Amino acid sequence: MTEAAVSPSPVMQAAATGMTVSLHAAAEPDRLAVISEDGSLSLTYGELNARGNQLARALRARGVAAGDGVVIMCSNRPEFAEVYVACLRSGLRLTTVNWHLTADEAAYIIADCEAKVFVVDARFGAVAEGAVSAVGEGSARLAIGGEIGGFEDYEAALEGLDDSDLEDPLLGVTMLYTSGTTGRPKGVYRKDRAATSPAVLGLFAPQPGDVHLCTGPLYHAAPLAFSLGIPLALGATVVLIESWDAQETLALIERHGVTHVHMVPTMFHRLLSLPEGVREGYDVTSLRFVVHGAAPCPVHVKQRLIDWLGPIVVEYYAATEGTATWVDSAQWLSRPGTVGKVVPPDLVKIVDPFGEALGAGEVGLVAIKAPDAGRFEYFKDAEKTASTYLGDYFALGDVGYLDEDGYLYLTDRSANLIISGGVNIYPAEVDAVLLEHPSVGDAATIGVPDDEWGETVLAVVEPAAGVVGDDALAGELIEFCRERLARFKCPRNVEFLEELPRQDNGKIYKRLLRDRYRARVEGPASS
Repeated sequence: MTEAAVSPSPVMQAAATGMTVSLHAAAEPDRLAVISEDGSLSLTYGELNARGNQLARALRARGVAAGDGVVIMCSNRPEFAEVYVACLRSGLRLTTVNWHLTADEAAYIIADCEAKVFVVDARFGAVAEGAVSAVGEGSARLAIGGEIGGFEDYEAALEGLDDSDLEDPLLGVTMLYTSGTTGRPKGVYRKDRAATSPAVLGLFAPQPGDVHLCTGPLYHAAPLAFSLGIPLALGATVVLIESWDAQETLALIERHGVTHVHMVPTMFHRLLSLPEGVREGYDVTSLRFVVHGAAPCPVHVKQRLIDWLGPIVVEYYAATEGTATWVDSAQWLSRPGTVGKVVPPDLVKIVDPFGEALGAGEVGLVAIKAPDAGRFEYFKDAEKTASTYLGDYFALGDVGYLDEDGYLYLTDRSANLIISGGVNIYPAEVDAVLLEHPSVGDAATIGVPDDEWGETVLAVVEPAAGVVGDDALAGELIEFCRERLARFKCPRNVEFLEELPRQDNGKIYKRLLRDRYRARVEGPASS
């Protein structure tokens, strides 16, 4: 994981103007750049480069200029990569939109990011029509893979245009929106974006023939960066999954000789829950890197994953706003649970509610030092930006601690914190214990209102396949926790759901659970 793993030239030179795909197209025009999981749709590097140039020219012809906003609402299909490539070399500001949103929710993002261009997969035409009708005309509306009322056909817009490299490439930016767990989502914007650093590219230890498996929707920050942007910068082939399934993931790794994959901890648990005979039935020896982040991973889950796949698991701690730490398997095995050593030492500090630094081993808010160049801001929201920064640092609501040697450990999100009888309880710790029980498919621990304690601990459990969630199992799980945790941390009650609510990246939607159960405890609001 050093800068020496990737030469800063010519890849970094090309990255500075968004032209890495052009570099690989010139060297290996017939190498596959992106391919759908069933192989029915694909683009070589030569084709991807050519179509990216055509789209860039099509947008210019419609009055779109460097600095303008582009919105894409699209499933994981090759055209997504074309839009990404075109924006990256045209100085445009690309915003991805979750296609599960309602028309009103999508319209808010389109209006807020001041989009001049709206590119939509025809599968989501009804939402798109409703969204754009609420925000005005813009400069261009392009429909992919079918017709949408009021939109131009994407293929027709590109047809016959010059596909040679742009004479004046300019590095564009992505401006992704936060999840909006509190209030409206906000765009994370950097006025001065640096090209991807050699250290980040070098993490992937690129080799000829690399194949990345994209397991999550590209409108999320992590899949967009780790499963599309970085692989394309390195000349790898990207296999696009439309919807994730544990066994099908193993089949795709074997079929395509996948070398790199990005996943979230929930996916690890689902893979490890497959019968051993099923897991052993697939050849996954092509894998060299399994990269994960997005949520804390229970120690026992990651240990089992490494035992199965070998020391190829790399974890990062990051958010849309910035990256803090990395840890490979060797480091993690020596300090189970860490998300990496803080380098340089002042990159991360742990602070109390007043912003004062805490000592080693003390749990508090994780604050990350902002880079000297490319500091982020929340687009058009100076107040939210100011509230996030603590001097030269920013905090995103994660809670954790540093050990004596500067290794960072996460305990939970501050939004998930349960305060019962004045004592802080971190749900991730309880979730990790519950996931050790063979009858638990997945778990989400939340706090619910209580007149005496303020909040009490409730475990909401998705039973494992074939398991019935009943009072007997609830009692067994509570006792299971009491044998492994201090009693004050343990669930007072356990409830069962056939399926826990999830975001599209696999993370459990805890806010939705909290709202649901708190409303039930508190009853309807009085008028």
